[in-house]
Amino acid sequence: MPTDTEPRQCAVRLRAALSDLTRQLRHALPPEGISVAKLSAMSALYRRGPMSPSELAAHERVKLQTLTRLLAELEADGWLARAPHAHDGRQSVLSLTRTGLQQLKADVHRREASLADAIADTLDASDRATLLQACALMEALAARLGGPAAPVQRNMT
Repeated sequence: MPTDTEPRQCAVRLRAALSDLTRQLRHALPPEGISVAKLSAMSALYRRGPMSPSELAAHERVKLQTLTRLLAELEADGWLARAPHAHDGRQSVLSLTRTGLQQLKADVHRREASLADAIADTLDASDRATLLQACALMEALAARLGGPAAPVQRNMT
């Protein structure tokens, strides 16, 4: 009989816990918040800097056609800017506008505040220390799964 410390059981529990937490965070926010797809694309541009639509699609692991409408919406909202690619006239480079950055930060702060409230209401200091250790372990797993990591901006203050 498998124990909870076997890698497969750990993977099952971790995936389920992360999925449940992510789902609950989505439901805890007002419906007018940034969609998950938009948040993901905007976050990638924030963390990794300007990139072409093809690079963003590859990063998000979706087809470029899947991103086309989302990028058009972000651009129409004034949250995303396109500039000509420096070396390839057929491509453009995407970046967040000042308004897009403000929207992203506001949405992330709402999400973090909701999570911080749940942590404060549920976990004591010892549990919070354990949670921070678990975060370090999850970051190590993410790095292992993702290969060499690009420089990432972490704090949206």
